[in-house]
Amino acid sequence: MRKKLLFVACSFIGLVSFAQQDAQFSMNMFNRLSINPAYAGTNYAFGKNKGLCATLLYRQQWSGFSGAPRIGLLSVDYGTVLHGGVGLTVDQDQLGFDKTLRAKLAYSYQQHIGAKGVLGIGLDLGMMQKSFEGSFKAPDGSSTEQPGTDPTIPWSGSSGTTYDLGFGLYYTTRKLYIGLSSLHLPEQTVKEQGGSGRNDFVVKRHYYIMAGYTFIINNTLDLTPSILTKSDATSTQLDVNLMAKYNKLIFFGVSYRLTDAAVGIVGLEYQGFRVGYSYDYTLSAVKKYSSGSHEVMLGYCYKFPIHEYKQSHVNVRFL
Repeated sequence: MRKKLLFVACSFIGLVSFAQQDAQFSMNMFNRLSINPAYAGTNYAFGKNKGLCATLLYRQQWSGFSGAPRIGLLSVDYGTVLHGGVGLTVDQDQLGFDKTLRAKLAYSYQQHIGAKGVLGIGLDLGMMQKSFEGSFKAPDGSSTEQPGTDPTIPWSGSSGTTYDLGFGLYYTTRKLYIGLSSLHLPEQTVKEQGGSGRNDFVVKRHYYIMAGYTFIINNTLDLTPSILTKSDATSTQLDVNLMAKYNKLIFFGVSYRLTDAAVGIVGLEYQGFRVGYSYDYTLSAVKKYSSGSHEVMLGYCYKFPIHEYKQSHVNVRFL
């Protein structure tokens, strides 16, 4: 029972530290689509090529702590199409016996602003499912209660599904980006199917602000400071990032998540492929029970070739 109480207490500390219900990633600069639908397809807004980008992220939070959050996410976006871009995001977030599955489609209408900028106006629509495992176990793997003794725990398992809606604005140039977005616009209640309502889950509206600028230091080095602010109108969290790219091949950087973690990031880009790793050194009270958080990222972007049609003419003098 002591371990069970410790688990619940640490989980509560973690939830308070970053407040939001959405999945959290340290490599947020590679995960803009999931929090802003207007980002879809903007990677290819400045050229004639159409292109597709896919990103896979996996996060093991608070390593060594049983029942700690595990998050997996896949995002794919394509541009340009229908005067903009389209995207797909699927993620699963597991915290102990609590699982959240989200899937949504995004569309971004894009308008060129002058010769240097593009403004995206985006909307996403999808579903969210909450589920709870039928049997709770303590961190050591042993059962702590007999089914039915605690009416607040869904011993037989439960789940519920609702729709989800988000909106965003995203402005970008070749060096600058600024994004504003809000997810879960109608604050839904995920109702337990066939349940008493005791385990219904309220999805709060979330707000995001992101911004970044790339400084070209010389022919081999770029520096990109960026920020990401997240809020549910009750509490707010700020991520401050500084990324460097060397020779258009190696990227590395540091990040600070206010009151929560200091992060180191390293990765490699080559011919459209991208692989990255980040480590969080926990600064909150959870650090007493965890050796930090790990995150890995795989990505690939492909530009479709441009087919140019050549026309030839025969001079009538040589007919």
